[in-house]
Amino acid sequence: MTSLRFRLLAVCALFLTLAAAFPAFAAESASVLEQSMSETLDLWRAGRYEQLFDRLAHRGRTSREAFVKKMADSAVRPACCWQKLENFKVLNEKQTEATVYATLGLEGTMISSDSSTREFKLTHEEGLWKMQLADVLSIAGVNGKKSRHSTKKVRSSSSHHH
Repeated sequence: MTSLRFRLLAVCALFLTLAAAFPAFAAESASVLEQSMSETLDLWRAGRYEQLFDRLAHRGRTSREAFVKKMADSAVRPACCWQKLENFKVLNEKQTEATVYATLGLEGTMISSDSSTREFKLTHEEGLWKMQLADVLSIAGVNGKKSRHSTKKVRSSSSHHH
């Protein structure tokens, strides 16, 4: 029994070593990218905006205080569980930048079951893959511009079926 467990650990260690050696090891990096996005969305869902701010790239002139205030003003947040992040695909990945495509399930929008399906740029900084600050504000609908995430949804989809 113990030898099997040891062998599994050895295989895991080997995979980790390989993953470190080859950043473009596709399946590995896809799950890392998805995991990073997922953790970022969890912080947002939990209302932990200070930590969320630290997990975002390209913060520009937005201060932590301003960001926390804007986010606290928005009712929009990621949905729970499997609806949070679906159809995840890596479109392009370089050393420090990746473009992914995903559907984010959202709560608190005007529509009961809304989602945002689009491309997201992720930037590798401080050992983490980070979502862009502007993307989060845009999805939360608090960047001053009209939020774009509801465009593809048929507004009154439920009324057609009855």
